[in-house]
Amino acid sequence: MEAQAVPLALPAWTWLAQHPWLYPALEAVHLCGIALLFGSLVVFELRVWGAAPTLSVPALARLALPVTLAGFGVAAVSGVLMFTSQPGDLLANRYFALKMALLLAAGSNAAIFHARGGLGRLDAWARAQTALSLGLWIAVIICGRWIAYA
Repeated sequence: MEAQAVPLALPAWTWLAQHPWLYPALEAVHLCGIALLFGSLVVFELRVWGAAPTLSVPALARLALPVTLAGFGVAAVSGVLMFTSQPGDLLANRYFALKMALLLAAGSNAAIFHARGGLGRLDAWARAQTALSLGLWIAVIICGRWIAYA
């Protein structure tokens, strides 16, 4: 059974998806945001897992966290703009729904990591949370690509 597009009361900026270069440029901005977010997380997580032990975790976190948050902000804003161009189609897309659930899980995992003082504890729990983080973000990226093919 095929999912039906969900009608929304929100204005759909369908012209955005039809624009010859604006939508592809928005996708490129979205990918740059993802690259900043994911790249900075990988560097930080490698340190938590024991790589480059001479690097101070708090100092690396002070460098990486703003990059991660900036990347998330760029990806979020561009993602919302892309969403507004076809909200009904996206809400009916199972990969979009899964991507949103995975984003919630990744955000919750990060909040728990910081709430428990994970930056000051390089214990097994911190390593497990960073491994989970990496897996969740990879799954988010995969679902994002599959949205176009569902």
